[in-house]
Amino acid sequence: MSDVYILDWVRTPRGKASPKGGLHDLTALDLVTGLQNALVERGLDPDAVEDVLLGVASQAGEQGADLARTANLLSGWSAPGVTLNRFCASGIDAVATAAARIRAGDYGLAVAGGVESVSRVPIFSDGGALWTDPAVVDTVGSVHMGIAADLNATREGFTREELDAYAVESHHKAAQAWESGAFDRSVVGLNDLERDELIRPGVDTQALASLPPAFADRPEDDSRVLARYDAIDHLHTVGTSPQMADGAALLVLGTEEHADRLGLTPRARILSSATATCDPVLMLTAGQEAMEIAIERAGLKPADMDVFEFAEAFAALCLRFRRDLDAGLDRMNPNGGTMAMGHAFGATGAIMVGGAVDELERRDGRYAVAGVSGAAGLGVGVVLERVVA
Repeated sequence: MSDVYILDWVRTPRGKASPKGGLHDLTALDLVTGLQNALVERGLDPDAVEDVLLGVASQAGEQGADLARTANLLSGWSAPGVTLNRFCASGIDAVATAAARIRAGDYGLAVAGGVESVSRVPIFSDGGALWTDPAVVDTVGSVHMGIAADLNATREGFTREELDAYAVESHHKAAQAWESGAFDRSVVGLNDLERDELIRPGVDTQALASLPPAFADRPEDDSRVLARYDAIDHLHTVGTSPQMADGAALLVLGTEEHADRLGLTPRARILSSATATCDPVLMLTAGQEAMEIAIERAGLKPADMDVFEFAEAFAALCLRFRRDLDAGLDRMNPNGGTMAMGHAFGATGAIMVGGAVDELERRDGRYAVAGVSGAAGLGVGVVLERVVA
């Protein structure tokens, strides 16, 4: 089997998921084709790409009908194209799936990533049974993601003050990362938007303390939780939740042979990946579990990781992750996360994998792990090793 390398990657800035957002005027197809054009401008031969795998969480309306294939046709790429859905873990799963196909010999070079235009195709707009069919919802025990976050905070004993402090940290890290040029290599401006527009550099715990709980008025969800667990306290606010965003990311993956043939330089090797599941009511712990499995599968330990990129699906899960894996302030989300920069559902995981590559190079590190939790108790993790020239 062949080793799989990340050869290049690009992403859009993340725009507010509202009609006033900087990317709202662009469709999801516009975001993807814009990045495809950017990769070609950076030296990628589109005729060498054997497939494009794209994660999209809400495959409805403008984001339906195999968006990857449609983008290829619009961009003049000859690759087939497939669109994947593992909810918020769709983008990272597209990367892991492409890597597996390359490792198995099905492809020599592929592009993988994800996209979501939440301002144009809102969350839950696919109308799936998991959200809309009362019998399915009751049987599965489906709850809103914020309710799951509050349940996790309650069970772990985290305080409102701890949650707020983490959110402030994420915003400050993200602002500092932009000022230091951490994203300059990989971000491609579109529609005159050049930077992630959701970051609040001046936010502090006093401001967050004034926000009301965001998920306290969902009695049916509370009932489903209390049917399985003893208690739930509503602690998360909009400030300690991931901000919804528009955005996209694409990674170029290939074998060393194909990289040499095309004149591309391997930047990181994908060592392992893993998927995991958990109780759909707890929901948001599966990303951490997948990352732990992927680390073990790579023959490594959490202490070996120089960078942890963990999707900030609410502050409680980030505090849990940091504690359990002893990730620390510097190694975990060193440039901020989705609470500060925004969560473009299908794109987030791909952004995190690419961001881990950039950060390993900046700090001269060796290993990184990225992971995302998704709805219904799904999680995906990917472990990387930086290529040293």
